[in-house]
Amino acid sequence: MVKELEQDNLSELISENETVVVQYSATWCGNCRIMKPKFKKLASENENITFIMADAEKFPESRKLATVDNLPTFATFKNGDFVDQVQTNKFDVLKDLVNEVL
Repeated sequence: MVKELEQDNLSELISENETVVVQYSATWCGNCRIMKPKFKKLASENENITFIMADAEKFPESRKLATVDNLPTFATFKNGDFVDQVQTNKFDVLKDLVNEVL
């Protein structure tokens, strides 16, 4: 299941969950829309990981937790710490990122 960030509280969610994968996106971003169903597919296959969609424009504090200078950006966190990130529209690259935190 993918949680949609509704307020600028990503840091709280990261601290409350052992493993977190975030998709930073924006409503105008075409590649973000392409990757969203792929992100949801990974979430359904990895129920022990918390998957979060974060609007990079609406939530500036959440955006600061990774280096978001292109969209979509995917970031992983483990035990409250930043692990890695990628900026991609390729499913295999995203899957490799998720596998790093399994």
